[in-house]
Amino acid sequence: MSLAFLHSHNSKEAHQDAVWGVAWTQSDTAVSISADGSIQQWTCSSGDSYSDGPHFKTPAPHTLGLVSLSVSADGRFALYGSLEGLTTLWDLSSGEIVGKFESYVRSGEDAEPSWCVSLNPRGSTYASAGASGKLSIHSAEPGNFGQRLATIPSGRTKFGMYCAYSPDGKRVALSSETGQIYIFDVESSSLVNSFTSHAMSVRSLAWSHDCNLLLSASEDKRLVLHDVRVSLGSGGGAVATFSGHSSWVLSVDISPDGRLGLSGSADKTIKVWDIAARAAVSTVQDTGEVWSVSWRPKPPAVGTAGAFVSGGEDGVVRWWRSAGGGG
Repeated sequence: MSLAFLHSHNSKEAHQDAVWGVAWTQSDTAVSISADGSIQQWTCSSGDSYSDGPHFKTPAPHTLGLVSLSVSADGRFALYGSLEGLTTLWDLSSGEIVGKFESYVRSGEDAEPSWCVSLNPRGSTYASAGASGKLSIHSAEPGNFGQRLATIPSGRTKFGMYCAYSPDGKRVALSSETGQIYIFDVESSSLVNSFTSHAMSVRSLAWSHDCNLLLSASEDKRLVLHDVRVSLGSGGGAVATFSGHSSWVLSVDISPDGRLGLSGSADKTIKVWDIAARAAVSTVQDTGEVWSVSWRPKPPAVGTAGAFVSGGEDGVVRWWRSAGGGG
């Protein structure tokens, strides 16, 4: 099988530096964060930005780059983190900042700056990780935003690169700078699985919508698909490896129907993967390193493979659609 994805349009404006995170929301907007410290919301159909005005306000750029982005399942909120560990919750419908937490201000012996953050799909909590390799669960409620509710150790003191809540909100996956991946059960605050599938840093993780599979992207140029239902210590878990990128794989996502994987790489390409066939079915050439990719969360129209959005080194947000239709 081979698929063709066509460039649909770009954002009408560009960030002043690389786009380090992008997410297509359930409301058919896209949110992007940049190394220039800015966050922006875009209309996916046109690439127009949400203008400042009496009913909506885009946050002023942060003094340091924004490195982590997570949006709620209903598309209402965006959670994002800065380079030094400021975590912010932004209401995407009103433009209001509803929560801020300075994780770099020490509040206890095991407190640490948050490098990566992930919003619980249920919206009441968020997960974070930093230099220690531990996973922290915080309140995402406006009244006590950022309050630490639990800390779950991974057993390794390795830098946490990326964390992601499962779609059902019951588990969190965390990747490390040395290639390990950890699965935590949030309700029991315990480590339930770990994988050593990569030889180098794991930059990005994506859950399947049924929460059974996890796709990882690494600096070792590979993607690995894991079955998270295997028990801790049983070995295995990796069910497929996807090779084809010629440099670091920086971002990854899984389509809403679970058929296709999506990856962005430092080799300046985006690849679409047929998960069942374990093969790349489309390669899209970009202008620079592709730091983030995100499928449209709504199921594709009949006869199409859907659509996705990407962000990269040149600061431009780009939309792509399958050749079979508008997605």
